[in-house]
Amino acid sequence: MKKKLKPSTLCVKAGWEPKNGEPVELPIVQSTTFKYDNSEEMAMLFDLKKDGYFYTRLQNPTNDAVARKIAALEGGVGAMLTSSGQAANFYAVFNICEAGDHIVSSNEIYGGTFNLFGVTMKKLGIECTFVNPEAPDDEIQQAFRPNTKVMFGETISNPGCNVLDIEKFARIAHRNGVPLIVDNTFATPINCRPFEWGCDIVTHSTTKYMDGHATSVGGAVVDSGNFSWEQHAGKYPGLCTPDASYHGLTYTKSFGRMAYMTKLVAQLMRDLGSIQSPQNAFLLNLGLESLHLRMAQHCRNAQRVAEFLHNDPRVAWVHYSGLTDDRNYERARKYLPNGSCGVIAFGLKGNRDTAIKWMDSLELINIVTHVADSRTCVLHPASHTHRQLTDDQLRQAGIAPDLIRLSVGVEDCDDILDDIKQALDKI
Repeated sequence: MKKKLKPSTLCVKAGWEPKNGEPVELPIVQSTTFKYDNSEEMAMLFDLKKDGYFYTRLQNPTNDAVARKIAALEGGVGAMLTSSGQAANFYAVFNICEAGDHIVSSNEIYGGTFNLFGVTMKKLGIECTFVNPEAPDDEIQQAFRPNTKVMFGETISNPGCNVLDIEKFARIAHRNGVPLIVDNTFATPINCRPFEWGCDIVTHSTTKYMDGHATSVGGAVVDSGNFSWEQHAGKYPGLCTPDASYHGLTYTKSFGRMAYMTKLVAQLMRDLGSIQSPQNAFLLNLGLESLHLRMAQHCRNAQRVAEFLHNDPRVAWVHYSGLTDDRNYERARKYLPNGSCGVIAFGLKGNRDTAIKWMDSLELINIVTHVADSRTCVLHPASHTHRQLTDDQLRQAGIAPDLIRLSVGVEDCDDILDDIKQALDKI
């Protein structure tokens, strides 16, 4: 029996195990297709009766190695890479939902996911009810319907930086016979492993901390293998009844704990094709190799920056779970004992123009749409990513109109603080 490796070792070693004479670094298998000596072998691959590769839209050796690493880090039975974090969240939900179904989601989630669930998936016949994650259990319970198929939340919300009570959401989801999906992008498995708190499926925008260098867009879906689909077979016919596109194969009967992941690859990726390129998977793997080191530095820097902002009289409020008076401090000690992430939410005294003037005065810190990479960057959601929402809609999504999202990087913290200070002096 192999020794269970620590997360920092998994970052470096998991997923790819070179054999004698093979390259130490994960190879890029830059090929769309794969050759076989006879048609029967390929037929068995198409019938899901044999493991292997025949077309990169479904599977690729480079992608699979990186997916295995992410699954190992999260403690899941399997994972699949996607072309973006948005694709990961769409696939994770659509794998178990269809027209006429319903989902329940925290309202404190990334704006793109909020729009995906509230607008785009509604066009596909899947409705979403958004709930305040801080509401009492009985109030959240009222959002569930007989056709509810999944519950969704973010470990640390983007951009509000609120910490999800994962056990609470898991308890409510399981009481209603549905799985809990948690987007673990900001915390990463270095700082939180949602499966250990009752979550069933994890998603990531690997574009963020996992890649860590703003080089490649990507996403991932990871399954714990713990949710009993057969126990709730009436709710999940796609997994528990024969699939006509695979000669009547039933995923739960044929693949057991890998049923969800197998369907995700063999059906959704086959038909929708949002695959991550092998080149991007290779770059993602390089990022993963230093994830444990970078997350520690992000958290150290963010803690110092949050404390500075907290004590500056020109700052109206700061939300960072590492601050002892933060409303999420005790919850973060439970779920994120080693630190949360490098993202801070705060507001300046003044108005929207005050935030813009401060941002325009920055010299080291970049104004970008991106978040959670090695460089310190900043965004004002009300003016940028969420500018289509009214102030009331922003508040409904858990976003204050004056909120500034500061993603603290891994530069020398004194340099980051100096830039923040000189910009504050100009307002």
